[in-house]
Amino acid sequence: MIAAGSIVNYGGEFGFMGLFIVKKEYRYNGLGNLLWHQRKSLLYSKLNPGASIGMDGVQSMQPFYSKGGFQKLFTDERHSLIGERFSFSKYVERYDEQYFDQLLTFDILSFGFNRKTFLNYWLKNASTKSFVFVDEDKLKGYAVIRQTLDGYKIGPLFAESKTIASELFKACLTEVEGQNVSIDIPTINASAKQLLEEFNSEIVFECARMYYPKVPKCSFHTVFGITTLEFG
Repeated sequence: MIAAGSIVNYGGEFGFMGLFIVKKEYRYNGLGNLLWHQRKSLLYSKLNPGASIGMDGVQSMQPFYSKGGFQKLFTDERHSLIGERFSFSKYVERYDEQYFDQLLTFDILSFGFNRKTFLNYWLKNASTKSFVFVDEDKLKGYAVIRQTLDGYKIGPLFAESKTIASELFKACLTEVEGQNVSIDIPTINASAKQLLEEFNSEIVFECARMYYPKVPKCSFHTVFGITTLEFG
């Protein structure tokens, strides 16, 4: 295999493109261009009329994606820091399946589309730890932290407010004390950027969230950590 890319179809309502790479020795001969356009066409053929496709593009490839009809909405910033022990709100608890329906409703509000099947796998993965913020039996945010090759990554981190997001963030950092932690934030949410600045994190990477042919309706003000650059 010399090139690969992924496409994700969320029930015909929304699509996402990720994991696009070509081996260095095979680049600049048109193979990547062919693969990318085939992926885009295949995904679009599986979506409902008028549905949007999203992707996160690295800076060097953004002009190419723009020629393909994608428009940049905001910059994603990857922040890095070290996990440490914090005291956090009594309303933060470990995720339990009894909260799944509420979590799914909150996720649809934030992500914009139903991804029930994805979440069933994401939350039950052996390498993940999940937390919810529940006040008077109402779920007001949730966070997932998962193991990666070089530490841990938080995503998603969805919350009604920066205060709630901060408490969930502290629970995640406490879970992996002393380990490398990263999180991708949407800069369109100013509160998310303020939150990471308060924790003295370091920006180590950035890319752009782009959409074709139009920007879908999403509640970006509740998104403090993107789920993944591969799935949206």
